[in-house]
Amino acid sequence: MPLSNLDNRKDYPYVMNTPHQPVLYKEIIHSLQPRRGGRYVDGTLGAGGHARGILEASAPDGRLLGLDVDPQALAIARETLAPYEHRIHLAQASYTTLSAQLTNLKWDSVDGILLDLGASSMQFDTAERGFSFQHDAPLDMRFGPSALQTAADIVNTYSESELADVLYEYGEERDSRKLARAIVKARPLHTTGELVAVIEAVSPRRGSRVHPATRTFQALRIAVNDELASVAKTLPEAVASLHVGGRLAVISFHSLEDRIVKDFFREQSKDLVNPPYEKLYEVERKAIIKEVNRKPILPSEEETKDNPRARSAKLRIAEKL
Repeated sequence: MPLSNLDNRKDYPYVMNTPHQPVLYKEIIHSLQPRRGGRYVDGTLGAGGHARGILEASAPDGRLLGLDVDPQALAIARETLAPYEHRIHLAQASYTTLSAQLTNLKWDSVDGILLDLGASSMQFDTAERGFSFQHDAPLDMRFGPSALQTAADIVNTYSESELADVLYEYGEERDSRKLARAIVKARPLHTTGELVAVIEAVSPRRGSRVHPATRTFQALRIAVNDELASVAKTLPEAVASLHVGGRLAVISFHSLEDRIVKDFFREQSKDLVNPPYEKLYEVERKAIIKEVNRKPILPSEEETKDNPRARSAKLRIAEKL
């Protein structure tokens, strides 16, 4: 079944029915093409929805490594995946440790890897985690307890120029300097509600559907969890970990993530003669992957209607050559 023909859910048997419906679920399972006896990695396990589909599709003996830095997510995933406990390995760890995790399992390579980037619906829905500007909570925003800083640390200790840079680079916030100035003036700020009040005073909503705090909260979350650097570091490791014919599927939710994935896939899918870093030698580097889809796969209208948070999701898939 071609990826472009996945709009009818009844055509695909492994559709989840959970409070946290995984984004692009049927497209992910179809893209990774799980098979009997295969080895797979879900580097962003969450509640275990995608992992469950992979395990169902690779029955009876496919195996899966699930990683997540969030202990709350892991606890839920263990319950979700309990029927498959003899075929799973779960670890509270970042996908940036992928190579080490595979070495621990003595897995030389795998058949498929999934990275579902950014914060999960579960994290947004847990008010006390501080991810959402719709709930008053401590300024935390850590994916897991191992993060070195919280959003409060950034808001209250960064200089005005450093804070403006974070808001502009990670949130693409046009009012970054004005917001940074107001935040520094209002410090200390300890809760999401306090931060939202500062933002709304500087950038009133003026009828826009997008809340003025959206970009600032995105920027702080990315900075707290070092998200962009983590993605850039992990993509080469993920490709190196695949069997020939194995697939890497990446879901991104904003342009900064998607640009990193797109550029990496494009670069690694081209033959390269005389790479810039090998100027002294006639070196030819063959493409190591092929892009399964040149354009990102987007959620169907049905999915975005059921789950509005899916509307910004983009799926890119690469296959190891």
